[in-house]
Amino acid sequence: MYIKTAFFLIICLFLQSRLLAQTTASFDNISVPAAGFLNDAAASGGVFQSGNVALHNYYDASFLFWDGWAISKITDNTTPGYNNQYSAIPGKGYNNSANYAVGYSFSGNFIRLDGVAKGGIVNGLYVTNSTYAYFSMLDGDPFAKKFGGITGNDPDFLKLTIKKHLNGQVGADSVDFYLADYRFSNNSSDYIVNTWQYVDLKALGNADSLAFFLSSSDNGTFGMNTPAYFCVDQITTADMVSGTNTPNELPVFSAYPNPATAQLTIDAATAGRAVVTDIMGRVVADLLVEQGQNTLVCAHWPTGLYYLRVGNDVVRVVKQ
Repeated sequence: MYIKTAFFLIICLFLQSRLLAQTTASFDNISVPAAGFLNDAAASGGVFQSGNVALHNYYDASFLFWDGWAISKITDNTTPGYNNQYSAIPGKGYNNSANYAVGYSFSGNFIRLDGVAKGGIVNGLYVTNSTYAYFSMLDGDPFAKKFGGITGNDPDFLKLTIKKHLNGQVGADSVDFYLADYRFSNNSSDYIVNTWQYVDLKALGNADSLAFFLSSSDNGTFGMNTPAYFCVDQITTADMVSGTNTPNELPVFSAYPNPATAQLTIDAATAGRAVVTDIMGRVVADLLVEQGQNTLVCAHWPTGLYYLRVGNDVVRVVKQ
């Protein structure tokens, strides 16, 4: 009887540990150079890995250009302008942590879930403005307007939209968080976020990855005038799958030529599903690919940037 009771207790404790399991990505495991930021993840395969998440990064050494995510420990939250693009407005990570992630992109940022978090729930994360974007919205700059305008009555906003990908498909639901909101009838209610704010993402359900998109009331010929920056920290994954949906192991692949004009060749290690989305997350192609080379006609796509996903792997594709 005692053996059965002990065995029962062990099983209960095991199940409880599974239900309570979670991992937090704090980015403090990433070594940041003396300059205070790291915007090149080539040494780690194009991603910054922390906890059970991988943040995609693109770096062009020829033009010193980066896109996606950077890791920062900069504390300067008083200097406005582009030269302070790697700073979070609170001047530190959440809960006084040293490192945090800076997102920059006109076309979306991706976070991949790895290990036991893959295909499961993301509980949430902390979000705030970058110092560059904060002062641009507060005071205006040569490229972007002061939020509220001269009178303070302009209904300006900077919105962060978070969507999920699961098994190659973009989720229908999204979570919106306003990094700045001047749409209130009473101007005293207008705000620009300057502290770390928690965003609950459990409502998105099971995911292989998360996609982040910025939108602003201040736009021009080339898109947003508001600096396309935001910061995140403490991404907590539940490390368990909800319901019956389970992650689907899909192949790694390559795509060429890139940039593409008339057609794109997808070279897949095994058969699977390929999905192409535009910068707004809209699906422009959804197809099954065979092992080996597959041809995707893209001549009719509008010129611009697209994301080609096979499984958890994503590449940026430029259509000329």
